[in-house]
Amino acid sequence: MLSEVYRRLAACAPAWRMRLLSGPQAAPGRGWVSADGFAARIDELVAGEAARILADHGRAVPAHVAASRLLHHYLWSACLLAGGPWYLADLVPELHPDQVWLHPASGDLACRPGRCQTSGAPDRLRSVVGEFAEPTVAAFQPVSRRGARALWGMVADDLVSGIWYLGRMLDREEHAVARAAALLPGGTTPLRGPAGFRRLPAGELTRTRAGCCMYYAIRPAEACLTCPRVCDAERARRLTA
Repeated sequence: MLSEVYRRLAACAPAWRMRLLSGPQAAPGRGWVSADGFAARIDELVAGEAARILADHGRAVPAHVAASRLLHHYLWSACLLAGGPWYLADLVPELHPDQVWLHPASGDLACRPGRCQTSGAPDRLRSVVGEFAEPTVAAFQPVSRRGARALWGMVADDLVSGIWYLGRMLDREEHAVARAAALLPGGTTPLRGPAGFRRLPAGELTRTRAGCCMYYAIRPAEACLTCPRVCDAERARRLTA
């Protein structure tokens, strides 16, 4: 059942690039780092991201910027492992840090899917994501130079944005926004803050991230549309350009 849902997720979410492994003992190979091993190899992981930013954007960035970018990259895809089946099929997979890997040099991701809960209750999804993300937040906090509150805000942001993305891909944005708002109404620690969607004057849906992904530090003129540094007037201008 879960493998079929993940195939559907991959088909409707082209930005989601996750290598799915099969078999109870499957692993991606040498050199990969599972999420429960991030703390031991955090310098290597961050250096790999800094090298990719330099190659792709021609900009050398400090370690805390590279760490924030890598954390966002990882969390967005990892949260879709849980939030995708929840949105598409009302299922909540069991998700553990030793089931998801990151490749330091390439930034590629891999997962060995586990079992699946049949209950799609929002509190169950929040619990799975919170328990899964805890060692990752702890590993990235020192090098990112961000507090736990900001990093848990990023976890919530990436869970919400993945569901929002699926809704847009399926031409069901209003439905996805409603589901995300019900999932994170606010006050659901450790996932910080509400989904917080609102409408711009022309009716477009938007929200402001609780945890910055630091893209503005790489491309100042191209900050994310949900960045706290971008005002609603600029969002409206860019959406209608």
